[in-house]
Amino acid sequence: MQFTSFVKSIRDIMRRDAGINGDAQRIEQLSWMIFLKIYDAAETNWELESDDYQSLLEPHLLRWRDWADFASDNVATGDDLLDFVNNDLLPGLKNLPVPLNTPKGQALIKTVFSDVHNYMKDGVAFREVLEQIDQIDFTDPQDAHAFGAIYETILRELQNAGSAGEFYTPRALTDFMAEHVQLKLGDQVADLACGTGGFLNSARRVLYPQLETAEDSERFGRSFHGIEKKPLPYLLCLTNLLLNGIDNPDILYANSLTIKNCVDYTDKECFDVILMNPPYGGVEKADVQEKFLPGERSSETADLFMLLIEKRLKKQGGRAAVVLPDGFLFGGGNKTVIKKKIMDKANLHTIVRLPKSVFAPYTSIATNILFFDRSEPKTEQTWFYRVDVPQGYKNFSKTKPMKREHLKDLDQWWNHRQEIQDENGNYKAKCYSRSELEELDYNLDQCGYPKEQQDELLPPDELIADYQKKRARHMEQIDSTLSQIMAMIGKAQSK
Repeated sequence: MQFTSFVKSIRDIMRRDAGINGDAQRIEQLSWMIFLKIYDAAETNWELESDDYQSLLEPHLLRWRDWADFASDNVATGDDLLDFVNNDLLPGLKNLPVPLNTPKGQALIKTVFSDVHNYMKDGVAFREVLEQIDQIDFTDPQDAHAFGAIYETILRELQNAGSAGEFYTPRALTDFMAEHVQLKLGDQVADLACGTGGFLNSARRVLYPQLETAEDSERFGRSFHGIEKKPLPYLLCLTNLLLNGIDNPDILYANSLTIKNCVDYTDKECFDVILMNPPYGGVEKADVQEKFLPGERSSETADLFMLLIEKRLKKQGGRAAVVLPDGFLFGGGNKTVIKKKIMDKANLHTIVRLPKSVFAPYTSIATNILFFDRSEPKTEQTWFYRVDVPQGYKNFSKTKPMKREHLKDLDQWWNHRQEIQDENGNYKAKCYSRSELEELDYNLDQCGYPKEQQDELLPPDELIADYQKKRARHMEQIDSTLSQIMAMIGKAQSK
């Protein structure tokens, strides 16, 4: 099948349906329909692999082949089709009986449909969408691979769907991070806020070429773990992983921050590698903060995720790469406590500074990648490297996004590290010792962007965001100084 016009055809059909209101609903609707088709293909493979395979859906006639197989010429239409979907299919999947010993890959069907809705009201249009999807043969590796590229465009469209854009991290970053954490076959890889599964899919791309035997394939299939609390990205993540040949992904539908108290995690619940872009800008309520130690608690979501990542990273050989905003680097108060803990418990060996336009135009928040591991008992030195906008670009944008090739200079520097100064004498790459960073009160805002680049004329929304970032930085510095003064006063009074 030719997929070049697939997304446009679906969009045109759904625009005729009065029940679809905006891109987010269109993508959710399309995703659960695609998921059922992919799950049906997965069941075909499971049937071939095991003579004893028993489908959870077959007794209830809820498999794609039972109601949406156009080759059988037995597909309802109009009100009859909508009646089946609304009153039989979706309720049946939501309340599906799942025996306790069911493999995770099979059992996820019920979890996926625990919070799925049918927005379409036009049964004829619904049938047209079904027919488009049914033409894809997901049991054919060529079809599945070709559609994988189309699915990435669907995921990117989330960036235009309001707040849903938070779920997508540019593939250039997810691939770069996965390629630089020394992934090896057998590693247990996790993303504790996995969104649409971009990091796990990048890890798959690194690990897949290492497969040589059937045993390798089995280990590979058990390597991927994720947690996602929102229904749409959870659905998209599972679809993404199934589409890319991960038949038994361990993806939990939950909030990572509230599963249990952070200190209660055991070694068995830790991972070899954690790759993620935790949500930032969020404010967590007291009941969430109480899951963490009193002296480390923070109301900021990203801060709590850093504590959770440190706790769930294996003590022997664990590696992590995490995207965080600038505010974490320069922040004082609880952020200083958290940064110190990371550096005391792990080797924070590299911080990559990213242009603030990497996520443009969806946000102008400047971000960074923090790489840390358990190769050393604690951090003795940290390298900083600034990624500049490539020649010929003023900024990254929707039409000129960051590409993997834009990080090639960083790739070359990675294994042959040296300090670099730009033409103005500013450090583009520099190593700081632990004592130097302690003297800076753990301010990790080093090798930043030249001031003239920061002072360029910005659009109003970006200008406001930039001002808010600078104000936040000043407030953090003031709070940190006040905390130090209050501590000194307390010590003086106690004498």
